Amino acid sequence: MTLHSMNNDPSAIVEADRAHVWHHLIQHKPFETVDPRIIVEGRGLRVWDIKGKEHLDAVSGAVWTVNVGYGRKRIADAVAAQLTKMCFFAGASGTIPGAQFAEALIDKMPGMSRVYYANSGSEANEKAFKMVRQIAHKHHGGKKHKILYRERDYHGTTIANLSAGGQAERNAHYGPFVPGFVAVPHCLEYRAQDGWSGEAYGERAANAIEEVILREGPDTVGALCLEPITAGGGIITPPRGYWERVQEICAKYDILLHIDEVVCGLGRTGAWFGYQQYGVKPDIVTMAKGVASGYAAISCCVTTEKVFSMFKDDSDHLGYFRDISTFGGCTAGPTAAIENMAIIEEENLLENSTRVGAYLKDSLNALMDRHPVIGDVRGLGLFAGAELVTDRDTKDPVNEKQVGAIVADCMAQGVIIGATNRSVPGFNNTLLFAPALIATRDDIDQICNAVSGAITRVLG
Repeated sequence: MTLHSMNNDPSAIVEADRAHVWHHLIQHKPFETVDPRIIVEGRGLRVWDIKGKEHLDAVSGAVWTVNVGYGRKRIADAVAAQLTKMCFFAGASGTIPGAQFAEALIDKMPGMSRVYYANSGSEANEKAFKMVRQIAHKHHGGKKHKILYRERDYHGTTIANLSAGGQAERNAHYGPFVPGFVAVPHCLEYRAQDGWSGEAYGERAANAIEEVILREGPDTVGALCLEPITAGGGIITPPRGYWERVQEICAKYDILLHIDEVVCGLGRTGAWFGYQQYGVKPDIVTMAKGVASGYAAISCCVTTEKVFSMFKDDSDHLGYFRDISTFGGCTAGPTAAIENMAIIEEENLLENSTRVGAYLKDSLNALMDRHPVIGDVRGLGLFAGAELVTDRDTKDPVNEKQVGAIVADCMAQGVIIGATNRSVPGFNNTLLFAPALIATRDDIDQICNAVSGAITRVLG
């Protein structure tokens, strides 16, 4: 069968997928009797599968990526024109879209200075880790090489990123891991470790980081890597006072603050970046997903000039950042990112994320009033989670299979939502919502109505 004839035969596509495609994050045994899902078209917040069924996508491509929605012809046209003119050149040289997007990006990030291009969030975080390690060897005699990460945070899928990953079930079976990565406690107020709450808990959770630094030895710790809002670990918004204290601690011990914006970046929380919601001044910021809304592969590792200057030393033949990302030289990424950023600005999508995001959170709180199984609602902008419990007093989590059944029920209704799954042992019990930044109140109503019906059917 030719490729052209296969395009006109949906059953052939399904069988080719079943026979040859190894999908992400899914057990393939059921595909022996159930068809794999094939998504063929998208417009706005809606996608259609190969059987013609329409779905409202409440998670922006299932992994929080398509921030400006599907079907943006202006992005596709810009990428096509650029690829025809100059598709790729290795990152040791510059390109026009690479220079233009870097300037536009830095304009949105006061205090930051330099953009290192790569092609995935995992890769961007790897770059940051390598920078920290090289700085340790070049400027600290190799001592300040340890990198702290937080329980329940996730930074990517490579072995080094899993070494910095706070989700034990994502890490299972992939060790041994890279030495020098050390965990600090989570900051989920709903499940505060010591029963604290509010600003007192925020300071206590941050002070727990200092305790780890003192245990490890401040002269051995080079960086602290955190998500501004923990994403896949349960949409954990930091408690009041947390970020202020974290910054004090990093300054006190000369520790680089690395903020992982792979999920929150480019408008998800109602600001260009999640850290900007909290007045944070990072040394390194990594980003991917929403940078080009999935229209092309791109990630960025952005640093201050101070960090960059640590690699400007031609007296040392090994003093520069000795790294390469092959597809960081592809021009499609920054070209798509330029148009993506322009759409966010022209359509006031930061404001829409704030406004409609508040409606999303209010609507989820209204669901919590109707369904005792919802123990906590949290989030910021068009980024929210609802944690499900069997009892609000004990906070015992709902079984992961029941959470999966709710997600499946919503899918059957034509609404795609997310959930923590196979990530945090015993606590894969949070429904996740991250619709595109173009979402309307009507979209939120459809999402929440689907969730309400699913909870009733699955849990009574």
